[in-house]
Amino acid sequence: MKIALFPGSFDPVTKAHVDIVKRSLSLFDKLYIGIGVNSSKQSFLSIEQRQQMLRAVFEMEPKIHIIAYEGLTVDFCKSIDANYMIRGIRTVSDFEYEKAIAQMNHALAPDIESIFIVSKPGYSSISSTIVREVLKHNGDVSQFIPKEALEYLKVNHV
Repeated sequence: MKIALFPGSFDPVTKAHVDIVKRSLSLFDKLYIGIGVNSSKQSFLSIEQRQQMLRAVFEMEPKIHIIAYEGLTVDFCKSIDANYMIRGIRTVSDFEYEKAIAQMNHALAPDIESIFIVSKPGYSSISSTIVREVLKHNGDVSQFIPKEALEYLKVNHV
């Protein structure tokens, strides 16, 4: 069984994330969306809110499993028997950053392969960081966020 992990903060999930997930599905039997817990970072949404939001977005896809984790991503991959890690690439700087992480992960766990999926041009400018900034100033993020996720943002932050 081919099992992959798509790790991230998903704070909040964007249409770019959804695109990467949908394009990954045909490659794997099971796809975990792993919400990384970073206790040193101030989150916009709680872990529980992000889990609920992701479940709402992907509720019709049985191959997807949403789970939060803490610690090294390669250790989490091992715990769920994932031999693949999905990473979305939007820009050249994303590639350089992700390449360094992939090389470190490979040194730590040679049996886990990093798979880079290049974002579609229309999604290359969308990031959770930019969406959070727009939300902080009461801007309209509906063009960047899946419709199923919007209600979680309106209830909690707008």
